[in-house]
Amino acid sequence: MNLPFIENMINQEKNRCGWVSKEPLYIKYHDEEWGRPEYDDQQLFELLMLEGFQAGLSWITVLKKREHFRKAFDGFDARKVAKYSASKVEELMKDEGIIRHRGKINATIKGAQIFLTFEEGDKRFSHFLWSFVNHQPINNTPRSLKDLPALTEISTAMSKALKTLGFNFCGPTICYAFMQASGMVNDHTMDCFLCSSSKDKIHD
Repeated sequence: MNLPFIENMINQEKNRCGWVSKEPLYIKYHDEEWGRPEYDDQQLFELLMLEGFQAGLSWITVLKKREHFRKAFDGFDARKVAKYSASKVEELMKDEGIIRHRGKINATIKGAQIFLTFEEGDKRFSHFLWSFVNHQPINNTPRSLKDLPALTEISTAMSKALKTLGFNFCGPTICYAFMQASGMVNDHTMDCFLCSSSKDKIHD
């Protein structure tokens, strides 16, 4: 019995959000990550930095490079990234496995330095970010992709707060995409098997 083939057939039959292509990597990301609440400081830092790299590009571009990004940026270990030198930046600029954008690379280094201030303080990075949604996921029930906003008042407030701290590449649209990806908002459309109307499935 060809179990992988059967599993693939079952996956193909599921209704998903309209932005999901037939790309297996995208399907896996949608089914197992997107919209699921993430509270881990390190994971949230990585995701926010990758969302910054996405600016002007498609998420699938970042997703295909994510594993190499993790290797190139030392697993997004903030203590290591915060110490990157100018020579390290030049090394990264030559790495074809990542998105070679000097501004975004420097923004990640600066972001790591800011992230460390949370570790050294008495407030977790996760607590800071989740405070914008009162520490509870916002379960939306959009009928279709056209009902999804590009930004909201909350993402605008988050963007402003992050920029005040010194983060870059974190505009309101990027912040909203980050909120969707980290599960701060659940924007699975009503025809998707992971829609918030079936939110018990989200927390399996």
